[in-house]
This record gives sequence, structure tokens and C-alpha cells, in this order.
Amino acid sequence: MGERVDPERENRFLAAHAATHDRIYRYFRRRTEGAATAEDLCAEVFRIVWEKSAHGDDLSAIVLFGVAKNVLRNHDRSQSRSAGLIGALRLERSHEARVDESVVLEAIENLAPKEREVLLLTYWDGLSAVEVSQLLNTSATAVRMRLHRARKELGRLLQKQSVSEGAAE
Repeated sequence: MGERVDPERENRFLAAHAATHDRIYRYFRRRTEGAATAEDLCAEVFRIVWEKSAHGDDLSAIVLFGVAKNVLRNHDRSQSRSAGLIGALRLERSHEARVDESVVLEAIENLAPKEREVLLLTYWDGLSAVEVSQLLNTSATAVRMRLHRARKELGRLLQKQSVSEGAAE
């Protein structure tokens, strides 16, 4: 019949799942076109983590976010082969966003890629500077500097948008 599961392995996996599932899901939800895709990618992360748990690998949150980052890269490569579909989905998604959200999302999209990623990992995924530095293979000081620049630039972009909207009225 089926193989017997080591109770210690199962407990380590369940603890890692309970501690990180929602954060991993939100990580994908903000970076993909829909809830179903985020759920599928999240399931893939935990499938991989289950396999890693058989070897006694570390199942810390930062390791799981590293797996999530790789799963997202694979997903993005697959999606780039379907560029027309992605364009249609982004257009659909942009119409769903509220006006206030679209202003903020647009400002975030206009940030430099490295600063945007640090901002999203810190505020939307709840990672510390040390965790972000481990995930991005850089120093915590560099992460804090990128975060400072991202906040400053985001504020400038939102202020600029606010002034231009005021002038249009």
C-alpha cells in the first residue's frame, strides 16, 4: 500500500505550512493574475517543500520564500511564451482596480525593479531586512538603503500624481 510517513517529518512540514502558507499565498497573489494561479503556485511550493522535508532540509520561512521565488520565476517564463494572453489579463485586471489603488499600483510599478521588490517583500510579504537580504543575496544594509530610496521615490511619485490630479480639476 502507501508508504508510512515519518511523524517528525510530517510535524516539521505541518509547522512550516502553518507558519508560512498565508504569507506565501499573498506573495503570489500580488505577483500573479489571479487567485487560482496563486493557489496553484502556493501548492507547488509546498509540494517541493514536502520533498525537501524527506532529506531533513531546513524549512524556515526564508527557505520557503526562496522556493516561492523560484516557482514564480518558472511560472513567469511559462507565461512569457503566451505574451498575448498576459496582455489581455493585465488589461482586465487594471479595469478591476479601484481608482485609488490604481494610482498606488502605478506608482509602485514606476519604481526601479530592485527597490520595488524590496518594498513589496518588506511591506506586503512582512519580511525583515535580514530575511529580504538572505532572499536577494545582498546585505541587510543594502536592503535598508533600497527600502529608504523606494519609500522616498514612492512618496515623490504619489505627490506628483496628487498635484497633477489637482491641476486637472
